[in-house]
Amino acid sequence: MIRPATDFPSSAAGASSAASAVDTTSVQLTIDGIDVRVPAGQTVLQAAKTVGIDIAHLCATDSLKPFGSCRLCVVDIAGRKGLPASCTTPVEQGMVVRTQTPQVARVRRNVMELYISDHPLDCLTCAANGDCELQDMAGVVGLREVRYGYAGANHLTEQKDESNPYFTFDPAKCIVCSRCVRACDEIQGTFALSITDRGFGSKVSAGMDEGFLASECVSCGACVQACPTATLTEKTIIDAGQPDRVVKTTCAYCGVGCSFDAELKGNDVVRMTPSAEGGANEGHSCVKGRFAWGYATHADRMLRPMIRERITDDWREVSWDDAIGFAASRFQSIQAEHGREAIGGVSSSRCTNEEVYVVQKMVRAAFRNNNIDTCARVCHSPTGYGLKQTLGTSAGTQDFKSVASADVIMVIGANPTDAHPVFAARMKRRLRQGARLIVIDPRRIDLVQSPHIRAAHHLQLRPGTNVAVINALAHVVITEGLTAEAFVAERCDEASFAQWREFIARPEHAPEATEAFTGVPAGDLRAAARLYATGGNSAIYYGLGVTEHSQGSTMVLGIANLAMATGQIGRDGTGVNPLRGQNNVQGSCDMGSFPHELPGYRHIADDAVRGSFEAAWQIALDDEPGMRIPNMFSAAVAGQFRGMFVQGEDIAQSEPDSTHVRNALEAMDCVVVQDLFLNETAKYAHVFLPGTAFLEKDGTFTNAERRINRVRPAMPSRTGLAEWEVVCRLSTAMGYPMHYDNAAQIMDEIAALTPTFAGVSFALLDRVGSVQWPCNAEHPMGTRVMHEEQFVRGKGRFLITQYIPTDERSTRRFPLLLTTGRVLTQYNAGTATRRTANTVWHDEDVLEIHPSDAEVRGIGTGDGVMLASRKGAITLHARVTERVPEGVVYTTFHHPAVATNVVTTEFSDWATNCPEYKVTAVEVRPVD
Repeated sequence: MIRPATDFPSSAAGASSAASAVDTTSVQLTIDGIDVRVPAGQTVLQAAKTVGIDIAHLCATDSLKPFGSCRLCVVDIAGRKGLPASCTTPVEQGMVVRTQTPQVARVRRNVMELYISDHPLDCLTCAANGDCELQDMAGVVGLREVRYGYAGANHLTEQKDESNPYFTFDPAKCIVCSRCVRACDEIQGTFALSITDRGFGSKVSAGMDEGFLASECVSCGACVQACPTATLTEKTIIDAGQPDRVVKTTCAYCGVGCSFDAELKGNDVVRMTPSAEGGANEGHSCVKGRFAWGYATHADRMLRPMIRERITDDWREVSWDDAIGFAASRFQSIQAEHGREAIGGVSSSRCTNEEVYVVQKMVRAAFRNNNIDTCARVCHSPTGYGLKQTLGTSAGTQDFKSVASADVIMVIGANPTDAHPVFAARMKRRLRQGARLIVIDPRRIDLVQSPHIRAAHHLQLRPGTNVAVINALAHVVITEGLTAEAFVAERCDEASFAQWREFIARPEHAPEATEAFTGVPAGDLRAAARLYATGGNSAIYYGLGVTEHSQGSTMVLGIANLAMATGQIGRDGTGVNPLRGQNNVQGSCDMGSFPHELPGYRHIADDAVRGSFEAAWQIALDDEPGMRIPNMFSAAVAGQFRGMFVQGEDIAQSEPDSTHVRNALEAMDCVVVQDLFLNETAKYAHVFLPGTAFLEKDGTFTNAERRINRVRPAMPSRTGLAEWEVVCRLSTAMGYPMHYDNAAQIMDEIAALTPTFAGVSFALLDRVGSVQWPCNAEHPMGTRVMHEEQFVRGKGRFLITQYIPTDERSTRRFPLLLTTGRVLTQYNAGTATRRTANTVWHDEDVLEIHPSDAEVRGIGTGDGVMLASRKGAITLHARVTERVPEGVVYTTFHHPAVATNVVTTEFSDWATNCPEYKVTAVEVRPVD
């Protein structure tokens, strides 16, 4: 009989017998007497698996290329000499395979005997007992004794490498299968591991044999995941033992949105394993998601509500009812004295869609105003504005898998290897396959040159000149006849394109004209523009280096203009793709967390839209947009804004011009903080409401590719309440009753009121894993690629992008330009990661400075320096490096002890007030 393959596309597996006679895409063979048809190019091992025949193996995995080193998967193939390895032998038409013969069994046992003769016999006390493939395969091949004995040369006395804080490497248990090396190469792309020496002396080495911590290893966990023995083992497993249950959930760090299996023993998480079914990560992870989850149970977690009359008083622990009553009374008193506009709220991009939704609902229905904003204000609000104006929707166009079809990848103002490492690993795989890379960044990020990757072009522009560079790229496209005329004619607005074409063709946009102030050589820019326009499928990925400028929105418009003009949108391998910073920054925007928009990016002044919410919520809503975060702070300093609810954001550390922010918080009569820890903002709070960690949450996150993922509680809430329950109670105490039985009901309400979420439910997500919005009747399983047939707004709209230099200029007093970013091992304000072992890699913020700038100031690596702007001064240590160009310095903002945002300015994006973190004029001098 013929059994069609069950895990291949139906187009390959379901071909008719008539078609199969001439079908070159599939192969029919016989395995253990069973006829099977599989796609050409499959291995015998894979083909056997499709009919339920598991061939013993150790070096082969589904995620790695065939290697054939363990020799355990040998099979008998009619007409072939010897016993070939099934994992490296491709199927052939008419092939007859026997996976079990006396000779095959004898060879497999012999191979296993060799492994076991040089392996510790400590199975009962081994941390991997019950989860060891070597142990399993010994049973599969029927090994009962080792004829070779255990005397003679062996590796049993090899010393462990305990340097990595999260896992141990025990070479005594290594079988040199190379799975860890291949995972590091093929999946992560770091190439930190290798097999050194030969024969009996072969061993796995990290870096130049200096140990895991000192090597280039980025602790993504791919090697640990791949290891078939206890050679690479999580220290939590060694300490706690094997887990006894699993809960599927989603990582709460960056906007990649990796799916994980939280493995528990009782209510204690002992391991986070990346899920192979995860649409965003497909079994991969980074050091933060894989290992840095211990903050959820850190001793610093605050688990009881607290209040105080004044911020100079000590905190008092109280009941939930007392804390909520105290906050409601304060807010009501403020509104009675100063008006209903005197209070507002800030929602969190780290909380679930459901938690964020109820916060904006509380502000609108209980506070009776639209003074609701979110931390997306300070990161990707220009993305929302720019993409909605040009394409019609405030989100990226592709899924992450789309990069596998890209021929040219342009990375603008983003550092994926540090900020979005799992997507970066996917991108690097495509680059190693031959895709060309263009990097536009003042700093030489790792992608410019790293193992097996080198950017075709690095346009090292001067900070603040983004718009001039994107205009110059478009100028080359227009003036050299590289425009996708047919695409533009069919898909874009004719009048806006004509106006833009005339504007962009002007001589002042030519690369030769912009070179003097952008610092980008005209020849390099022209070559990059030609490559993007003519190199096949071209995709743009951008980050905060685009949005956090005074012309952030203009730059997003410029990116969309360039993509439309070249037809690089609407299909796999192309598109405009913002790399969102936080796990739910897309979701917090989707849920209506801006003062002018209701959920689904619909304006509050739209009577029909507002009416649908009024009918559902049974209350009249204000039709005027509320205050943005910067407006709230300014009004607070002026005495007009007196109370704020802050959900899960450390605004005292993360907002720009920190002194101004802290003065604003100090001026308020009631600041309510809902968070896990007493962060910097809590120093100015009157009420502290303990929050829930992601391992306790029930809800959804929406990642940078619009993918809605389930977040499931692996453990009960340590505070006794879900965060959305606390918000509902506060709303009720303020006079607007709000109640849900569970988080699923909140999503049902979101779906009922938000067209792009109309088909979303917990039941759907539990059944299919995840979907990308829009998910509705037209797209019941979601939407991978946006704007395929037409743009959401109908015709794509070109907009004029006049370059206007920022008001923040270098001067004789402040001759350097500061730009900021992130590092791989820390995250945002560091509230979570600083409470994990990740501090081993990054325990302080340091200042990168070019050797020429350092030399004239007498600064060396490790020296203390003062960094001063017109706003303030901080001290930190210097690192002299050519990663930054002359005239530019760079630092991060992960540690409150440094307080980087003390020096950042009040300048912001013209359209959205997104702060200009990336351009601050500074001076640096040595200090003791």
